[in-house]
This record gives sequence, C-alpha cells and structure tokens, in this order.
Amino acid sequence: MFSLYKKELQSYFYSPFAYVVGALFLFIFAFPFITGISNIDSSQYKFSFPNIFYNNFFYFILLIPILTMRTFAEERKSGTEVLLMSSPLSVFQIVTAKFLAVATLFLTMLLATLFYPIITMLTGEVVWSSLVCGYVGFYMWGLACIAVGMLMSSFTESPIIAAVLGELAMLLLIFVDNLASSAFIQSIPHVSDVLSWLSTQQRFTVFSQGIFRLGDIVFFITLSVVFLGWTIISINKRRWSRG
Repeated sequence: MFSLYKKELQSYFYSPFAYVVGALFLFIFAFPFITGISNIDSSQYKFSFPNIFYNNFFYFILLIPILTMRTFAEERKSGTEVLLMSSPLSVFQIVTAKFLAVATLFLTMLLATLFYPIITMLTGEVVWSSLVCGYVGFYMWGLACIAVGMLMSSFTESPIIAAVLGELAMLLLIFVDNLASSAFIQSIPHVSDVLSWLSTQQRFTVFSQGIFRLGDIVFFITLSVVFLGWTIISINKRRWSRG
C-alpha cells in the first residue's frame, strides 16, 4: 500500500498540478490580509485566523474537487484501472492509499500557510488556542470533503464531471445546516435534529472559538470513513460487474 501511496503523491509533486493548486490556495488565504491591510485606517489591524479559514472555505472547496477528480476517474479514462485492480492490493488498500496521498498534499498546503501566523507573531499577537483549533478543524473539515470528492470520482470516467459532482456534493455538505434552519424542515423536528447533527459549519464554529471537543473530531473522522466506505463499495461494484 505504501508503494501506491508514494506513487500517487509523486504524481502530484512531479507535475505543475500540486504547485498551481497550492499557489491558488495560498492566494485565497492571503487575500483577507491584502484587503485588510490596504484598507487599514489605524495603527492596529485585528483579525482572526479561524474566521479567515471559515470565510474562505467556500472558495477553497472549488480547489478540493480539482485534487480529487483524478483519483479514480483518471485511472478509468486512461485505462490503467484494470492494472490497478489486478494488483495484489485490495480495494480497501487502494482507496486508503489514494486518500492518504491527497490528505498529505492538503496538509502540505495547509502547513505552507503557517508563514502568515509566524509573521503575525513577530509583529503582533497570536491567540494560540484559537489558531491551533482553527487549523485542526479546517484540516478535519477538508478530509471529509476529500472523501466526498473521491466518492464522486469513483462514479465516472470523466475528471471534469467528477469535479462538478464533487463541487455539488461539498456545497450540499456545507449548507446542510442552512437547510436544517429552513421553515419547512423546522416543521419536522426529527429531520431538523438529524440535519443539525450533520452540520459541519456549526462544528467548525466551535473550533474557531478555540474549543477542542473530541466529539467534533470523531464526527469528521466518522464522516470521512463513511464516504470512503461508500467509495470502496462503488469500486467493488464496478469490479464485480466486470466479472
């Protein structure tokens, strides 16, 4: 499994792909700094890193499907899926290796943003509890979206279609709490409670307040595992249909 993980990771870093996506991510993250500093009207500039994560996550989910669209759709399109499925690795190992490769790339991109809090620490004050919780919450949120994107990629042989499906699924995942607060859903208490429990925005809000709750970590891990499990089922179903 490690060999496949290494191969997948190299496929990102040995091409301009990872660097282009990483540069876009850093630009999105830096944009609030640029606009805030350019409009500053006093000697002090106050901001919150978790708020930057939260406000920019909508734009960031435009990038996640780009990271995940190639995981299975590209294999199917190029005809290498047959070779991959005939390898000694199980479908579980294949899915896990691909997920860990994208998760590592995402972590690398996130670590690159540490440049901003370091600069802030040198010239100002950083609330470390809020910063650490913000990073942890954002990463866990991203892992769940990666799992969603991989599931969408397993449905089609077109990376573009996989990216579009992934985008729609992530938007639904993010705005599920908006749906839960609608008048119609509120009239159905049990459905409203379930949708509220599935809310990713509310859980990230807790992280942004500098509060670390084990239940929220378990929620995001469980969500990722569920979507990865569906991906395994999707790949296995296609494998069995081929005989």
